[in-house]
Amino acid sequence: MTTDNSTLANGTKLMAVGVLLFLAYAIAFLFNSLSGEGFEIGVHTLNGVTPADLNAINPAIMAYMNHLHVAISGFIASTSIAVLALVWFGVQRGLWWAWWTAMIAPVVALVIALPLHYGGTFEHDWLSHLGPVYIGTLIFVVGGLMAGSALMRKG
Repeated sequence: MTTDNSTLANGTKLMAVGVLLFLAYAIAFLFNSLSGEGFEIGVHTLNGVTPADLNAINPAIMAYMNHLHVAISGFIASTSIAVLALVWFGVQRGLWWAWWTAMIAPVVALVIALPLHYGGTFEHDWLSHLGPVYIGTLIFVVGGLMAGSALMRKG
């Protein structure tokens, strides 16, 4: 195996690990949503209001929030599965279009979702709420850069 092939293989493995962390987060997000404990992973109250408090005021709000959280976990999971397939069956074979698509899809989601976490409108435990996403992103990007550099050397 040449250095480029080894770098590509190692890069795709890291990309896959990063995406599997996203998938694990989606599963944890789903179970957290269904358990009724807190609002999200790392968001136990909204400015002191618990899910039970909000449910007592208006059960439809909690039902709607739960509906959104379950849907979001589904979209995180489905995006993770699609990107994992792109990485494993496309990037690993040296297909540039698969690399670009695999890199762009999660970045679009993160660029849209992450800034909302820093508006100061609600408190959250950033380590449990965003830590797994940041770790998965770091691993994924390092792998993506490795794989991309190997693809560039291949021509």
